[in-house]
Amino acid sequence: MGSDGPTVLRKTVLAGAIGNVLEWYDFALFGYFAPVLSRLFFPASDPSLSLIATFGVFAVGFLARPLGALLFGHWGDTRGRRAALAWSIILMALPTCLVGLLPTYAQVGLAAPLTLTALRFLQGLSVGGEFTGSVTFLVEHAASTERGYIGSWAGFSAQIGALLGSGVGALMTASLSSEALQEWGWRIPFVVGSVIALVGWYLRRRIPESPAFERLQQAGVVSSSPVRELFRSHRAPLLQVIGLVLLHGVGFYIFYVFLPSYLTKVTDLPMGTALLINTMCMALLAILIPFMGKLSDRVGHRWVLASGAAGLALGTVPFFLWLSSGHFALIVTAQVLITVFVSAYMGPFFAIVAVLFPVARRYTGLSTSYNIASALFGGTAPLMATVMMERSGSVLAPAWYVSLCAVLSLIALSTIREELKETVEVQVGTP
Repeated sequence: MGSDGPTVLRKTVLAGAIGNVLEWYDFALFGYFAPVLSRLFFPASDPSLSLIATFGVFAVGFLARPLGALLFGHWGDTRGRRAALAWSIILMALPTCLVGLLPTYAQVGLAAPLTLTALRFLQGLSVGGEFTGSVTFLVEHAASTERGYIGSWAGFSAQIGALLGSGVGALMTASLSSEALQEWGWRIPFVVGSVIALVGWYLRRRIPESPAFERLQQAGVVSSSPVRELFRSHRAPLLQVIGLVLLHGVGFYIFYVFLPSYLTKVTDLPMGTALLINTMCMALLAILIPFMGKLSDRVGHRWVLASGAAGLALGTVPFFLWLSSGHFALIVTAQVLITVFVSAYMGPFFAIVAVLFPVARRYTGLSTSYNIASALFGGTAPLMATVMMERSGSVLAPAWYVSLCAVLSLIALSTIREELKETVEVQVGTP
């Protein structure tokens, strides 16, 4: 269990993961309530214009993520992982709570959408340092034989947060009339998010600092300018992580954000059924990610990740043939098989990418590369898939896009040296 006892490690995993639950809870919540927010904060004669404006605010969060990565990366590499993560969860919680307390356009006019946009920007800053910061924290607390399993809990907690957000949104919608939901009901889930954050902040203040960072402090070699050193001396791992995140981001947003809309457009499947299948597959993904992380500790992180990427490279087009067939059994089978391959990619993913950077610049390096790739490729994936379908006239266009990303990620993986797992212990002690 590394340098920590089993009990301490369990508390560390819980503290590292709970911020991700909040992050993805908010992510799902904002998207779920987009139709309500569009009417309240962006009233227009054309409802579609209101919705576009709301999703524009949603996109602001993606644009802020690389900036947040640099900000919290610097903090985490100079002051410590624990401090950066404790404050990132607060920066995430306050805007989430304030969204639930905001006056609407009808009450304060233009100030309402402007404030909503500013709060979404602050959330994006926090997200930029939160998710990858927790990955760094978890991986550095894990023994070298458990990095796949411990690191996979970041992915697990992200899925739980998304499911929690969707579940709370569905519960509020089912429990309240449309009038009550629009008048006050939508506010409750946002305010509840701040409660999760307070628990996370409490836990993170009571756990030990990363052992790897403590060794840097004891040796007196903590970096004073990790951002400058990162771009000067570590461009290769930056590009490698961006290459690996390509499939990670595009795959998730195509398969679990874009796919329900795709199914209702190319088949006769009702939206409710498509969303139900999607939710069940996301739950399956959450279960499989730690399993694949554990498996990768036994057989090798690279082998499990490569098998997931190869499966998506070769199988996505055939799977989309099944998805577009309209046959319920084929649709479910395709989504389940896709989820198995995605979990194989996500399970060992962070055990590989985190140790590409030396400890002194790890928080900055991982956060920056991951969030640049997520902003460029992950957040734009549904739009790219839609445009490609429109331009090509082919329902398989999104599948070819994912397959291309899988091939590029496999190429990026091939550039990572075989002895990475063995040399990481040496790397931990160097600035």
